Amino acid sequence: MEIKKTVSVLGLGRMGSALAAALVDKGYEVTVWNRSEDKPTPPNTTRVSTPEEAFKSDIVVTCLSTYDAQRPLLTNDIKTLVNLTSGTPEEARNTAQWAEANGIEYVDGVIMAVPQQIGTPQARILFSGNENHYVLDAFGEPVHVGEDAGLAALYDLALLGLMWAAFGGYLQAVALMGTAGIAPEKFTPMAVSWLNEMTTLLPRMGEETQSRQYETEVSAVDINVAGLRMFTEAGREQGLDTTLPQALHDLFERAQRNGHGAHSIASVIEEIRK
Repeated sequence: MEIKKTVSVLGLGRMGSALAAALVDKGYEVTVWNRSEDKPTPPNTTRVSTPEEAFKSDIVVTCLSTYDAQRPLLTNDIKTLVNLTSGTPEEARNTAQWAEANGIEYVDGVIMAVPQQIGTPQARILFSGNENHYVLDAFGEPVHVGEDAGLAALYDLALLGLMWAAFGGYLQAVALMGTAGIAPEKFTPMAVSWLNEMTTLLPRMGEETQSRQYETEVSAVDINVAGLRMFTEAGREQGLDTTLPQALHDLFERAQRNGHGAHSIASVIEEIRK
C-alpha cells in the first residue's frame, strides 16, 4: 500500500485554504502556515508557527500574495517545492534556478480557477519546468505547458490579459448603454452572442500575426480607428470615463500612422511588439 507523502501549504488566503482542504480530501497529512494568525486553520490540518516547521514535510506548496512575500521564507531545507504563487515569468525562472542550485525538486504552476473549484475537474492547473506534477492532481487537472519554468506564468498572464480586456470592454459597453437606460439584462445576451462570434475569428487572426501577412478586404485598421474615435467621443459626451477606449484608439491610430491603415486588425500587433 502506497504511503501518502506529507504536504505543507504556506499561505491561508481563500486559495491556499482551498488547496489545503483538497489535499486533506485526497488523504494527505497536511501542515499549514500563514504569516498572520487571523486566518482560520482548515479542518484536519496541523498548524505550525514558522515556515521552518512546515519545511519538514516531503512537499511544500506555496500560495502567497507575491514572490516578494515568498522569497525571504525559502530555505534549502525544502525537499520539494510546488510553487503556486502568482508572478512574472522571470520571477518563476529565478526561483527555479534557486531551487536547482540548492538541490530542491521544483515545479512552477498557476491556478486557472476560483477557490470554490479547487479539487474538481473544472480547476485547471498549468505547470512548467519539471514534468512531475507531484500533488497538483489533488487540485484539479494538471496541464504541463513546457520545460521553461517561466511558461506557466506566461500563459497565466496572457489568459488573464484576455479576461481583463474582455471584462473591461463589457463594463465600458454596459456603462454606455446605461446612459440610455438600457439595463444589463437586456444588453448582455446580445453581448454574449457577439463575443462568441468574435472568438471564431481568433484562429485566422493568430495565423496572420505569425505570417505577418495582413492584406484584407474587410475591417481594415482605417475604419476601426474611425470607429474607436466615435466610441471614445460617445462615452465622453455621456459623461463616462474614456481611458479604455482612448487607449485602444491611440494604439490603432499608431498602427495606421505606421502604414497599416489598409491592413487587417491583426497588424496592430506590430505596434505591440515594439
